[in-house]
Amino acid sequence: MQLISLPASSAQFISEWLFGKKTIPFFTRLKNGIPSVLISSFGLSLLLKTNDLSVAVFAAVVSIASKYIIRINGRHIFNPSALGIVLSIWLTGNAWVSPGQWGSNAVLFFGVLCLGFIVTTRVQKLDTSLAFLGTFAGLVFARQIIYLDWPMDHFIQSVSTGSLLIFSFFMITDPKTIPGHKTVRIVWCAAIAVVAFYLSAFKFMNGAPIFVLVLAQPLVPLLDSFFKANKFEWVPSKACTPAEKKFLDTVYSRSFM
Repeated sequence: MQLISLPASSAQFISEWLFGKKTIPFFTRLKNGIPSVLISSFGLSLLLKTNDLSVAVFAAVVSIASKYIIRINGRHIFNPSALGIVLSIWLTGNAWVSPGQWGSNAVLFFGVLCLGFIVTTRVQKLDTSLAFLGTFAGLVFARQIIYLDWPMDHFIQSVSTGSLLIFSFFMITDPKTIPGHKTVRIVWCAAIAVVAFYLSAFKFMNGAPIFVLVLAQPLVPLLDSFFKANKFEWVPSKACTPAEKKFLDTVYSRSFM
């Protein structure tokens, strides 16, 4: 994590200096961008694997710099972590996606953590996660259980990998890089799931959802121009209600038992 965070933070500093909004004080912009840097570093550290230090640095710099350079209508086009992973794999040939090195217990933890992330940040894009994961899991079930008559263990293993859960709850839900219209967003996510399933099941592509996401994201500005919706804006976090706090306390206590 530290290996990724340092070059990512450096890229943020330089990008804010060169491309940031000049109407906002520099150090204010820098402070506001820290959560994004940490989230991108988190995604890269968990999903991208390489034996070359320069590749890790390249992925971190590309992830952060792309947010400032590749923009349309004031919004970045690509999910930073996804673009960093894809370009590192395609351009260096010395990186790969790790599908699930954490084991089954950690998979359960990540699933609960992802749900808690959506509740606490109130991004309200759970429909995006369910559209992708539901379509992908449904296709895998139809092929493995119904068509091939494989044991249920194969299906559970296929849809419970850490990389798939992180992608479903953290990566594809980035509100700045998905369609704003709810119906279009659900169809868009389902289409990504269909293509990713085909590449995974029949072309044996590791990390297929990430590649498909990066290829699909340039379509988002076009879809938003045809299907109008309220523009997403981050708002300050509100204090948790007693019910939400009780839920989070329960999640955390059970996760670390």
